Amino acid sequence: MGIEGKVKLFLVDDDKVFLKSLEIEFSQYPEFTVQTFATGELCLERMSDAPDIIILDYHLDSIDSTAKNGMQTLEIIKSIAPEIPVIMLSSQDKIQIAVDCMHLKATDYVVKSETAFVRLQKIITTVLENRKIEKQLNWYMSKV
Repeated sequence: MGIEGKVKLFLVDDDKVFLKSLEIEFSQYPEFTVQTFATGELCLERMSDAPDIIILDYHLDSIDSTAKNGMQTLEIIKSIAPEIPVIMLSSQDKIQIAVDCMHLKATDYVVKSETAFVRLQKIITTVLENRKIEKQLNWYMSKV
């Protein structure tokens, strides 16, 4: 976790309006520090900031057609820092896309919809609870 125990959240989306909506949504929670990126490349450049969780758009190439898409960015993130949970976000409601994301070790896949923010919050809460349990288990195992 980042500064003062806050969760460092990276938001990556090439849709400016949706990215701003995500930023507003998650900035209202005091436990998060939020960084936003319009391309996968910009996110990758800041991986040294050690995000706790990344929400990553599937397409990512509407601003620059030569930009890496979400799947390419996911693959690079997982090669650099496989422990960081990456939640894929897309307007695509196709099972195969979700399956492909999971094969590349995405934590989850959320379709952009009216329930997307609620789903994202639930997934993040679950990730953080699992991380806490894992730390407790590791501490316990070190004492045995």
